[in-house]
Amino acid sequence: MARSSVVHLFDGMILVFRAYYSLPRMPAPDGTPTHAAYGFANTLIKYFNENDPTHAAVVFDYAMESFRNEIEPDYKANRGETPDDLEPQFDLCVRVTEALGIAAFEREGFEADDVIATLTAQLIRKGARVVVVTTDKDLAQLVREDGRVVLHDPGRGERRDANDVRARFGVNPAQIPGYLGLVGDSVDNLPGVPGVGPKSAAAVLNAFETIEEIPADPARWADLPIRGAKRLATLIDRHRERALRTRDLATLCRDVPGIRADLRRLAYRGADRARVDALFEDLGWGRITTRVSRWRS
Repeated sequence: MARSSVVHLFDGMILVFRAYYSLPRMPAPDGTPTHAAYGFANTLIKYFNENDPTHAAVVFDYAMESFRNEIEPDYKANRGETPDDLEPQFDLCVRVTEALGIAAFEREGFEADDVIATLTAQLIRKGARVVVVTTDKDLAQLVREDGRVVLHDPGRGERRDANDVRARFGVNPAQIPGYLGLVGDSVDNLPGVPGVGPKSAAAVLNAFETIEEIPADPARWADLPIRGAKRLATLIDRHRERALRTRDLATLCRDVPGIRADLRRLAYRGADRARVDALFEDLGWGRITTRVSRWRS
C-alpha cells in the first residue's frame, strides 16, 4: 500500500491567510466572521475535485509562536497581532477540515512547516511519495532530487520539482536554508548578510556549497565568475555568525515529537455528510455542499 501511496500535505496556514486577504467579510448568522474559512473550504473542495487524492492531511500552526521565538525573540515580530476577525477562524478551519474527512495536524511549540517536514520524512521512509501544497519558500527544502517530494502551488496550480527550485532560487533544494541565511527572510523577520542579494547568494553557494565553506580570503575566489568577489568575501565573513543563525532558524525540524504518519489515518474516504451539513448550515454557507464530489459511505 505505502509504495503506491501519494500523500498530499496542505500548508493550512497559507490557505487560511490567502483566503482571509482575498475575500470580503462574510459573517455567519450569529455574526461570527467566516470569509477566511469559506475560502479555505472552497480551496480544499476544488483541489480534491480536481486531483482526487487517496491520502491527505492539512497541517496548522498550534499558535503564532514556536520554539524559534525562544531562540530569536524577534522571529516573525514584524507580523504584528492576528486580526480580531481572523483569530476565531483558525479553529473553524480545523473543524471544516475534519468535517470534509481530511486528517488535521498541529503540535504545540512547532510550526506547521515542521510538522509537514516530519510527516514527509516518515512517509518517505514508508516508501510513499509526497505533494506539499504551499507557496512557502521555506518548504522548498523538502523537495527531493528523485521526485518523491514535490511542491504544488495552490494559486497557480503548478507542480514544482528540484529543477524548478533551482530555476527559481539558483540553488539545490537542500541549500535553501543556507540561501536564506545569506539573503535573509523578510517574511519571517530574519536578517541575512547586508549587501548579499539572491544572485550573489546563489553564485556563492554553487561555488562553495555551504556557509561554513565560504572562504574569508578573497584570493580563494580568484577563479570564480562572481562579481565583487572581494567585497562579498569580506561581507560574508563579517556577518557569518548571523548568517548561520538565520540558516538554522530557517531549517525545518524533521522529528517533531508526537507526530506519526499513519497511512490509515491519512487515507481519504470522503466527506462526512452529517458533519458537513450541520456545520455549513450553521455558518450560512448555502450551496457549497453541492460542490463536494465524494462522500464517505
